[in-house]
Amino acid sequence: MITLTELKCLADAQSSYHILKPWWDVFWYYITLIMLLVAVLAGALQLTQSRVLCCLPCKVEFDNHCAVPWDILKASVNTSSDPGTPLPLPLRIQNDLHRQQYSYIDAVCYEKQLHWFAKFFPYLVLLHTLIFAACSNFWLHYPSTSSRLEHFVAILHKCFDSPWTTRALSETVAEQSVRPLTLSKSKVLLSSSGCSADVDSNKQSLPYPQPGLESAGIESPTSSVLDKKEGEQAKAIFEKVKRFRMHVEQKDIIYRVYLKQIIVKVILFVLIITYVPYFLTYITLEIDCLVDVQAFTGYKRYQCVYSLAEIFKVLASFYVILVILYGLTSSYSLWWMLRSSLKQYSFEALREKSNYSDIPDVKNDFAFILHLADQYDPLYSKRFSIFLSEVSENKLKQINLNNEWTVEKLKSKLVKNSQDKIELHLFMLNGLPDNVFELTEIEVLSLELIPEVKLPSAVSQLVNLKELHVYHSSLVVDHPALAFLEENLKILRLKFTEMGKIPRWVFHLKNLKELYLSGCVLPEQVSTMQLEGFQDLKNLRTLYLKSSISRIPQVITDLLPSLQKLSLDNEGSKLVVLNNLKKMVNLKSLELISCDLERIPHSIFSLNNLHELNLKENNLKTVEEIISFQHLQNLSCLKLWHNNIAYIPAQIGALSNLEQLSLDHNNIENLPLQLFLCTKLHYLDLSYNHLTFIPEEIQYLSNLQYFAVNNNNIEMLPDGLFQCKKLQCLLLGKNSLMSLSPHVGELSNLTHLELIGNYLEILPPELEGCQSLKRSCLIVEENLLNTLPPPVTERLQTCLDKC
Repeated sequence: MITLTELKCLADAQSSYHILKPWWDVFWYYITLIMLLVAVLAGALQLTQSRVLCCLPCKVEFDNHCAVPWDILKASVNTSSDPGTPLPLPLRIQNDLHRQQYSYIDAVCYEKQLHWFAKFFPYLVLLHTLIFAACSNFWLHYPSTSSRLEHFVAILHKCFDSPWTTRALSETVAEQSVRPLTLSKSKVLLSSSGCSADVDSNKQSLPYPQPGLESAGIESPTSSVLDKKEGEQAKAIFEKVKRFRMHVEQKDIIYRVYLKQIIVKVILFVLIITYVPYFLTYITLEIDCLVDVQAFTGYKRYQCVYSLAEIFKVLASFYVILVILYGLTSSYSLWWMLRSSLKQYSFEALREKSNYSDIPDVKNDFAFILHLADQYDPLYSKRFSIFLSEVSENKLKQINLNNEWTVEKLKSKLVKNSQDKIELHLFMLNGLPDNVFELTEIEVLSLELIPEVKLPSAVSQLVNLKELHVYHSSLVVDHPALAFLEENLKILRLKFTEMGKIPRWVFHLKNLKELYLSGCVLPEQVSTMQLEGFQDLKNLRTLYLKSSISRIPQVITDLLPSLQKLSLDNEGSKLVVLNNLKKMVNLKSLELISCDLERIPHSIFSLNNLHELNLKENNLKTVEEIISFQHLQNLSCLKLWHNNIAYIPAQIGALSNLEQLSLDHNNIENLPLQLFLCTKLHYLDLSYNHLTFIPEEIQYLSNLQYFAVNNNNIEMLPDGLFQCKKLQCLLLGKNSLMSLSPHVGELSNLTHLELIGNYLEILPPELEGCQSLKRSCLIVEENLLNTLPPPVTERLQTCLDKC
């Protein structure tokens, strides 16, 4: 049994489709109701009438028809030649049949002599009405269309009632109302002061909130702020609209079903209007009934009267008029379907009037149902279009973002980085919260995995901002914001995930000193790309490129001659052409990382001002060219780490100015004695090699402060090592040491000692002489600590300072 609640839900579902019913659908509905009333009325009359036909026997037949005596007399008079002959008296007709015989004759004549149209007229009207009604609602219940229509109507109602829609449209109205009002006021003021209105009107800006809005009686758009719940609801509507558009816009099923049902209506109209008026003439009052029932009644012919003839004629005529109206309306709707481009829906007029100029045009079923909605009320499509605009969606995201990221929450994210700068790192947000610009203490702004970031003019409030990191994000900079960054930004780090060009706004940062570019930003055509851009970076001193290129871009070597540090991380791809490096005469630091170099490039030896050379993670097997480094008088740091170097040439002793040498992660087995002629060395890293001993001559490195030989095969340490009195960091872990010399106590400046991973059994008590050594910086097995005297252990435990 159907409950009242179920009936209410059914009624609500049907009433919700009124948005998609144009005026002709409503007109069809009312005509169908009237047709149904006609059918019911005719059927009721026919069912309630006890005698539809009233028949009398025909006693006299004349001219093969049943005739009364008056007809016979008139005929005889007309045929008589004597006009003076008196007329005979009429015969008296007597019908002496029984009542049951009359009923029998009425029934037989009704079945055999009454025309089928007069007999079944109510049922024909009912059948036609049901077909019309089915055609009108078929597209709403067809399996391939009903779900889409129901989904669209649900979304459309939510779009219409959403507070975000009202806010978006109110901004447009306010902007259109305020602009002429503000401009007219400015012209009056300018004219009164004798100034040119045309000059100053171009400088006038209209930021929100406007001071003249209240006086004009218009509410400022920013005064209506969405709460968190309303913002989330609007966000959900955006997602539903996207999914609905993706599924519906590619098909035209709804359009074709609606067109077919209209065609069926037109065809049905033509059929009805063809045969109904014709058969209408068969509904007559008098019926001559000739039946062979003489054996029962004694008469062969009967004269009958159809009692419903006149009222059925009226109803049939009225029905024909209804059908004509229905058909004309169907013809108009078919003409509307065929003449209009209903598979395309343009929001061009709305784009011109509103500030959402990115509302896309739609097509196919999406366009068709919007055309239908326009027949009901164009405001529905206008409010719905707000949720097709990316600009509108971005504004909503910004509002939701501002509600979520308050100033207090952002302050909790402020940290001091390794450079002792105040940094704000925002990760995987929908945008940049406006409240960020309230934190004026920010020095480094880091944005990571934020799909769309826009820097507005408010960034100028960050007066301490000097460094900007943009990782895997798309950054758009407003013109006023670019003017601020141009003057204040010193360091910029950009990291891309997809192939793309360097943003044009980067080349406007004339005071930029350090630029770090990572990702697929420099394809093979980089040599001809943006030549005019880099030359504007006059103050650029450091350039870091992490990409896969075959040669150093000419744009760098030709247009950045003042560059002091160049770092290329080629991610394992081979760097072929390096001759153009000779042009970079002012270069002080050069890093060629993961460039698949097999030899040290000769062009490097022309860089007389070079202080640091880093050839990390290449394929160097020999460094015979190291003798040429003696021409680089300023070279103080050489990093040949993470290569396949098997030995060090004796010519390394010629590098007398060398202060830092990194040879770790190679295949070196022996150290040449000439290495210890580099007496200025204070940093020497030989870890992760195949060394078995250290020469005694290491004592000549009197300036050595950092010495790493961990992860080798060293079995014994030379006493000369402990003559390096300035040694602060000594890494001996993961070797084959059996004991540690007591001379280690002579290293009074030692602050870091690593011994873990050896074969030591005890620690020398002379470690007490290492007064600068802390427990946290003594890397050794815990059981070895117990071999130290208690005073030494207590001194190490009292201070837990970090190294």
